[in-house]
Amino acid sequence: MSDRIVSWHGSPSKPAYVPPAGAIDAHCHVFGPMAQFPFSTKAKYVPEDAGPDQLFALRDHLGFARNVIVQASCHGTDNAATLDAIAKSNGKARGVAVVDPAISQAELTRLDDGGIRGIRFNFLKRLVDDAPKDKFLDVASRLPKGWHVVIYFEADILEELRQFIDAIPVPLVIDHMGRPDVSQGPDGADLKAFRTLLDSRDDIWFKATCPDRLDQTGDPWNAFANAIAPLVADYQDRVLWGTDWPHPNMQDAVPDDGHLVDMIPGIAPTKALQTKLLVTNPMRLYWPEEL
Repeated sequence: MSDRIVSWHGSPSKPAYVPPAGAIDAHCHVFGPMAQFPFSTKAKYVPEDAGPDQLFALRDHLGFARNVIVQASCHGTDNAATLDAIAKSNGKARGVAVVDPAISQAELTRLDDGGIRGIRFNFLKRLVDDAPKDKFLDVASRLPKGWHVVIYFEADILEELRQFIDAIPVPLVIDHMGRPDVSQGPDGADLKAFRTLLDSRDDIWFKATCPDRLDQTGDPWNAFANAIAPLVADYQDRVLWGTDWPHPNMQDAVPDDGHLVDMIPGIAPTKALQTKLLVTNPMRLYWPEEL
């Protein structure tokens, strides 16, 4: 019997909410297939395969047009699975890589040619062993034109990271808003600190994502919507959305992806906001040549 993890819904519902034409799932992953793309020996979790065919079938089922595929930590710095998924997307996917800070310029160019448009720095200690800030700054200074840096951290280390964040010389995207405690509400300490960060630079974006991770009240994640809707409204030109499929490490609380889509109007109640969240903003970051 396999002890590999399954963290995604086997039969997600069809959402009642219909995304606008051209909508982009701007935060998702692929796992394997392991036989072709082995997981890192340092991986903190070993999932079952969740490859591009599954991802693109889900995209169509949920009513989306494109994906931004973020390199999963279980694959370490070998981005082959992510590049493979992008190559199989018929131009409907771009990606975010995880790289060794010593990566060569030739390899960065190869990633750029393969559809990568950013690199991710992960500061969750339960997922990664080392986060060398000085080396991260070096590679951030060498990125191809038009790339950005994605940062994943938890709210309690935001202040510790501020000097590092301030020094990054390219646009930034913050995964899952730095995991605030949404039970504090829109005026809680975590979101106030996050707003201070957003106000410090006009090129910091964020993903209004993962209610299933952040809202302990559960589906339909009303506490998340209450806390995050004002943030989306106030920073509507710098916000993205994604499913986080196949929901790494969520095997004990697997969300229904259809329900995740149905809560979009809870954080972006108008059509204008929904279009910015799902189409305009991710196109600006990942397909600017089409605008």
